Amino acid sequence: MLKLKYSKHKLECGTDEAGRGCLAGPVTAAAVILKPNFKNEILNDSKQISEKKRDLLRPFIENEALCFGFYHIHEAEIDEINILNASILAMHKSIEAMTKTPEFIIVDGNRFKPFKDIPFETIIKGDGKYLSIAAASVLAKTYRDEYMNKIHEEFPMFNWKQNKGYPTKQHREAIKKYGPTKYHRKSFRLLPEQLKLEL
Repeated sequence: MLKLKYSKHKLECGTDEAGRGCLAGPVTAAAVILKPNFKNEILNDSKQISEKKRDLLRPFIENEALCFGFYHIHEAEIDEINILNASILAMHKSIEAMTKTPEFIIVDGNRFKPFKDIPFETIIKGDGKYLSIAAASVLAKTYRDEYMNKIHEEFPMFNWKQNKGYPTKQHREAIKKYGPTKYHRKSFRLLPEQLKLEL
């Protein structure tokens, strides 16, 4: 069972990101403060639940949360500040996008930078332990997937609708064939050495 709270603070926010390992598209983060009586049987780490369930959970989370926010950091900025900094910045921006300021922040993973002097705790595999981080992981994933489905229309040959920008064999083959798009992260190794492109 996932726990509702980590700290004793009333306004505890969970935050998580999606798309960190992708070759194309943004890294997207979400932040959520849940109501004290929040319950949901299916909610778990977004990687453990099907796309269909995530899509059903999103409106439920948004209606039942005290507040939430999400934010995309796009490829040009990822290339400029690196993916770790971009992930943390996306989390900061998603916390800022909420209508309430949290008193405590719990973060999925082991890396974070202080946000406005608010105490925080990083929790490895936190999205499988705490409801607010799991909720943030579902929002980050669904908002990012929605974005990738939209840009798929522009460049259907990369099949982002299915691979969402992750380095699948098919995605790499398409990069080799068509070259990178404006949505590709130029600072990432888009192709393994043997398929190297002259960029």
